[in-house]
Amino acid sequence: MKSLFALRFTLWFLIFLVLAMMLRPWLVGWWIHLQAEPRVVTPRGDLAEDEKTTIEIFKSVTPSVVYITTTSQMLDLWTRNLMEIPNGTGTGFIWDDRGHVVTNYHVVKGARSAIVRLWDQRSFPAALVGASPAHDVAVLRIDVPFPAPRPVLIGSSQDLQVGQKVLAIGNPFGLDYSLTTGVISALNRSIRTEDRHEIEHLIQTDAAINPGNSGGPLIDSAGRVIGMNTAIFSPSGAFVGIGFAVPIDTINRVVPDLIAYGYYRRPSLGIRADDALSAPLLAKLGVQGVLVLRVIPGSAADLAGLRGTEVTRNGDLLLGDVILAIDDQPVDSVAALVDALEKYQIGDQVVLRIYRAGRIQQVPAVLTASRAKKH
Repeated sequence: MKSLFALRFTLWFLIFLVLAMMLRPWLVGWWIHLQAEPRVVTPRGDLAEDEKTTIEIFKSVTPSVVYITTTSQMLDLWTRNLMEIPNGTGTGFIWDDRGHVVTNYHVVKGARSAIVRLWDQRSFPAALVGASPAHDVAVLRIDVPFPAPRPVLIGSSQDLQVGQKVLAIGNPFGLDYSLTTGVISALNRSIRTEDRHEIEHLIQTDAAINPGNSGGPLIDSAGRVIGMNTAIFSPSGAFVGIGFAVPIDTINRVVPDLIAYGYYRRPSLGIRADDALSAPLLAKLGVQGVLVLRVIPGSAADLAGLRGTEVTRNGDLLLGDVILAIDDQPVDSVAALVDALEKYQIGDQVVLRIYRAGRIQQVPAVLTASRAKKH
């Protein structure tokens, strides 16, 4: 009898044990469910000062940043009708209270039309006012009724230093109004655009810049625009830590001309020169500079009395003046000469150091406007 009781007890114990093992996950979950409740929130405390600054700058500048979409035309081979198709997106910023918007030239290049969308989601058709492909700068204009967005604050780029904190606002990949931060990584960088224009004196930054950021402002810690994001260096097409921005000093020099004339009037001496043709001639003279092949009548060089290269009646080559420096800045190529002139305004007086007939002379000249064409 006792053995039968023990057998039954063992059997029921095994059944209970099996059921307990089977029901254990449910029982544990039920117990956890009874105990579940929100965790106690740990007080954060005040934001760090640099975080507050970044937030305030974003809030202050963003209403002056715009989202740009462009379209182009394509012929429908079936219907023979012209269709408007999306061309691309980019960023821009409000330049003044007359509705001018500054962006990259490559953002609007080849576009049939452009739409500018403001921070408050209002959209307006934009007209191209002017462009300078050599600087990758373009100006659009929109007719904005009240309330009009306020223009950005303009800073200076001539006194920038590597290591300064910067912020970039843009619309990467169509994600509007994104903020990235970083520092100035280098200054005076040069890149070549798809149009084979050499853009010089660029700001290099590690603030993330991706497709769609083009034309957006690069901002310093005081909330001033110090550059315009223009390109990235990336084998993959996405940001890898190297971005470039056009300095605001360049933009501030180019944009007024684009608004007034539709193109940028370069400060010019008014000469014709060619490094390839001049190189063997300068090598014989033993000097480095820019040989004047021709002086344009009525130009700054003409008024300053510069002499061009001529062929005499006897067929001899009479070399013209060789420009060695502008205001003590040496120039050894046409590119260096153009770069040196970029620092001046039309009407500025410069002193040219020239080599003429075996002697070095100082010649004053007043810069005139180049005869650039509209783009």
